[in-house]
Amino acid sequence: MSMIVQAKLPANATSAHPVPRRRVKVGMDANNNVAAFLFLSPWLIGMICLTLGPILASFYLSLTSYDMFSAPQWIGFDNYIKMAFEDSRYYQSLKVTFSYVFLSVPLKLAFALGIAMLLNRGLRGLGFYRSVFYLPSLLGGSVAVAIMWRQVFSYDGIINQVLLKFGIDGPSWITSTDYALYTLVALAIWQFGSPMVIFLAGLKQIPQDIYDAAEVDGAGPIRKFVSITIPMLTPIIFFNFVMQIIGAFQAFTPAYIISGGKGGPADATLFYTLYLYEQAFTNFQMGYASAMAWVLVGIIGTATAASFLSARYWVHYGDER
Repeated sequence: MSMIVQAKLPANATSAHPVPRRRVKVGMDANNNVAAFLFLSPWLIGMICLTLGPILASFYLSLTSYDMFSAPQWIGFDNYIKMAFEDSRYYQSLKVTFSYVFLSVPLKLAFALGIAMLLNRGLRGLGFYRSVFYLPSLLGGSVAVAIMWRQVFSYDGIINQVLLKFGIDGPSWITSTDYALYTLVALAIWQFGSPMVIFLAGLKQIPQDIYDAAEVDGAGPIRKFVSITIPMLTPIIFFNFVMQIIGAFQAFTPAYIISGGKGGPADATLFYTLYLYEQAFTNFQMGYASAMAWVLVGIIGTATAASFLSARYWVHYGDER
């Protein structure tokens, strides 16, 4: 008779080759983190050298007197004091810029929403129309379009030629202090394609059943627009509003081309960015221009923060109860 003896290891005994699972997992996580940082390193290096570094340098220069030909001289907050109390053209640039923002942003969004609602009516060739209307947003900021716009609104341009057919002697739109800014506002409105596409996407998300139920209850087109379309589009309106506000404060190319880089006539189109450019690359006052840039950052940040604070009172999200 054979006997099978099963030996048991003591309770405190361990196997000869334990598997350190936790250590292996930690090692794999560490390797993954290292690999992630290696892949991100080109972007991080570029961010630090090309973005963060110049930002910090510009803040330092804003506290100095620097003309690019000599070493920066520390002057503290003198550049900011000059802006606030001594530079009358600085306030003119603020006036022109705020006027441009207050006129162009609401009109552009209203026009974009109107076109989006027309395209949302089930037109054939929707993709074609959407591309055609979006094209000005791609080209509107280019130098070529600004030159074309200047020719269109010149005294001998297409606009005045059309008016002349009706016996109307049109004004000199570009060189008139009464109309020059409005030509830039018209150019901004013409670039309505980007917010229009976003509005159209938002309109597609509104269920048709809601409109049908409202129509059964006797709601007309205006009532449905005010009570259904606008409330359900408020997140889209808010997004477009913030993006257009930021873009309008930074408008530069159209004003530079149409005014010849001078902000004329009589500083009627002296945008903030145009005056900043003049101080930096015409007068070589890099310290003063850096201070202007930081004030612009503060203005845009304040406008954006105010928009977010007000959003709680008029923006309605779908998950709210």
